[in-house]
Amino acid sequence: MFDSLDEQMKHDRDRESTMKERMMMWATIAVVSVALFAAVLFGVMKLA
Repeated sequence: MFDSLDEQMKHDRDRESTMKERMMMWATIAVVSVALFAAVLFGVMKLA
């Protein structure tokens, strides 16, 4: 039961976006995360 559900979810994910789109999404998330971390770090350093 769960194997077929997992396979269906993978199939749905592959159908709605390409590998390039998924890689771009994860790259964007990584860049935004680093930028937010840097902004918080900069703000804490300015307070100290």
